[in-house]
Amino acid sequence: MKLSIPVAETIQKRHSVRTYEDRTLSPQDRAALLDYINQLDNPFGVPVKKYITDKKLSADGEKLGTYGVIKGASTFLGVSIPNTEMAPVAAGYEFENLILYATNMGLGTVWLAATFNRDSFASAMHIPKDELFPAISPVGYPAAKRSLTETLMRSTMKSSSRKEWASLFYQEDFRTPLTKSMAGAYAQPLEMVRLAPSAKNAQPWRVRKDGNTYHFYANYKPGISKGEEAIKRVDLGIALAHFHQTALEQGLTGTFETMPQEDVAIPENTHYIISWHADETN
Repeated sequence: MKLSIPVAETIQKRHSVRTYEDRTLSPQDRAALLDYINQLDNPFGVPVKKYITDKKLSADGEKLGTYGVIKGASTFLGVSIPNTEMAPVAAGYEFENLILYATNMGLGTVWLAATFNRDSFASAMHIPKDELFPAISPVGYPAAKRSLTETLMRSTMKSSSRKEWASLFYQEDFRTPLTKSMAGAYAQPLEMVRLAPSAKNAQPWRVRKDGNTYHFYANYKPGISKGEEAIKRVDLGIALAHFHQTALEQGLTGTFETMPQEDVAIPENTHYIISWHADETN
């Protein structure tokens, strides 16, 4: 589904919000989010369940299972998926599209993958026992001033910084950096990939252009837990949402496909996810 919002503009405007006004969502805003939740889909053929729940935080932001990270929010979004290989990617794709829609509404959000108590939120959102529950996000009205906790977290994680093109995007092999001029019409979709949020701001995506095909990879060390690997794949789904929706906004068309990678030397810690095969007319 093509988002009905100015995608690139919204991506550049979006930022993580952890401090909220102490008021509930208006009935109109809550209804708009719920309506949009029911419209979302993904191009990977994976069923993704989205949730919205109201559960008031105490005045100091504790007790709800966000470990004091979130202040003032009383409404939360969540996502659950089956335990399949592409499901975390699909979750990242759909949930990021929901977050961008909320951003366009003027609401604040922030991806939470580790700093929340899964048991309490799974209970509140009625997550099925056999589903993976990779992330939640508060949603509400941003406070005028950030809490001290949020200010320190943003500084520690360097939340506003992003890696440069040369360390993320490649031409044909993993030795030749892809420039914006080489990317041509896909320069903006790739720039929106670069700006995507990720757990601990790790920016694990790598993209290799080969002709009119863009191959997407996740960068992480072997031996991490299955949960950590799932989060890296969620991050790739976020990046793919930015790439795909920006491409659609520009009238660029193509298809996501799983393609052989035997003809290229893939660096250590780099794991193939999926490819975008652009239509010849682009």
